[in-house]
Amino acid sequence: MSAGTGASLAGGVHGPGHLRALTAVVLDTLETAARTRGGPLPAGGPDAVARRTTALAAPVLPEEGIGAEAALADLVRAVAEGAADPADPACVAHLHCPPLAVAVAAELAGAALNPSMDSWDQAPAAGVVEELTTAALARLVHPEAPAPDALITSGGTESNLVALLLARERAAAGKGPLRVVTGANAHHSVHRAAWTLGLPAPAVVACHDGRIDPAALDRTLAGLGGGPALVVATAGTTDEGRIDPLPEIARIAERYGAELHVDAAYGGPLLFSERLAPRLEGLDRAVSVTFDLHKLGWQPVAAGVLAVADTALLAPLSLRTDYLNADDDTEAGLPDLLGRSIRTTRRPDALKIAVTFRALGRRGLSELVEHCVTTAEEFGRAVDARPALRRRPGAIGISTVLFRPVVADELEPVAGDAVVADVRRTLLMDGRAVLGRAVAEDGDGRRRLWLKATLLHPNAATAELAPLLDLVTEAAERAAAGDGDGGRPGDTDAPAAERLSP
Repeated sequence: MSAGTGASLAGGVHGPGHLRALTAVVLDTLETAARTRGGPLPAGGPDAVARRTTALAAPVLPEEGIGAEAALADLVRAVAEGAADPADPACVAHLHCPPLAVAVAAELAGAALNPSMDSWDQAPAAGVVEELTTAALARLVHPEAPAPDALITSGGTESNLVALLLARERAAAGKGPLRVVTGANAHHSVHRAAWTLGLPAPAVVACHDGRIDPAALDRTLAGLGGGPALVVATAGTTDEGRIDPLPEIARIAERYGAELHVDAAYGGPLLFSERLAPRLEGLDRAVSVTFDLHKLGWQPVAAGVLAVADTALLAPLSLRTDYLNADDDTEAGLPDLLGRSIRTTRRPDALKIAVTFRALGRRGLSELVEHCVTTAEEFGRAVDARPALRRRPGAIGISTVLFRPVVADELEPVAGDAVVADVRRTLLMDGRAVLGRAVAEDGDGRRRLWLKATLLHPNAATAELAPLLDLVTEAAERAAAGDGDGGRPGDTDAPAAERLSP
């Protein structure tokens, strides 16, 4: 194949034919690369991955092209062999889900058609699909509201940013700047959003057991003096999967005239399940809710949502620019898409969401969510049954399990935390497991470093996760004996920021 065939188009009548041959190259390469990698992560660490990737990918911009098939084979092989594969049961570090095949197939269609979701004449039907999808999500979050609405975003960071932006604009006519009040458990994006928007640094409320302490929230709001305030609660913390006491927080916020935003990027999909939705009681009292579907929704990144209780709340996003939404075009009936995002050009991310929803229905989605929650509970019991391991005391947070080797507890606090850090790095460097790390309160009130398993695999059985515990136990014994090989030579201690114990 000549280099020029790389300029063939994906759309139009002939586009599918061009795609068919190239897609076969991609799929064959993905299959072969997964076998070659042989695990959840490439072995050897960053330097080894960089060498292997560079050998296949460089030069990225040669003087003469090598052709579409060769370029695809090389670059897809490089990225796939060097991937962290969330479809592997041992890849459990982050809120990083294995996407459903139906969603990925829909993503291909969206990419080929390439609608730009900023004007009707670039996305006539895709705009309708987005409207139907956001309406369904808005009604899921705010079932009793008369006119709920939702926006498609790039994820929780953008959703939280837009939520604070809208709150700032609502508060503009009030006395003083908007004050954001959030828990010590909040996602970093809340603080970044306040900084980006020029708001005062958020007032941070103390937490107990990873959740906002209502009494501390009451004291904080009382101390603000009655100015405009937005309380940001969390339904599914990143480190522990904890859900703040939403009904109590809503009552306290209302008592002080504050509004409530809930970051439910992780926990929002519990609403699909009749059994699990009660965990989110009080969510519908929030003026806005962040909700991600590239976590417990199994969508390719990106698939974020911001739901609002009333579509009128989105008015500050309205913008006129003649080439996209001229007044006379809007008056003539052309839909205005520009006010549906803070972005201009954006992808048709609603398409893959809509296809998944139609394919599985609410019942099918519920089954997948419930599977992850049940698997986490079973995994927690499996940890409890291992004498060499100890789970963080308390209930499982959604589908997140924190645990650590008992040998770490037998050492001085700093050395024990270093063992936990070394176990994780050893397994990463070997490519055998991708576990996260989290700092959280132990049963004695001391903050310790834990290994974190975030279980988002929609069909992995608990038995497939059991080998993880064997790997951790073995690596911990080696680390405690001074034989750990995680990190760089001599890097056996936890980083200073993680040395939590005095």
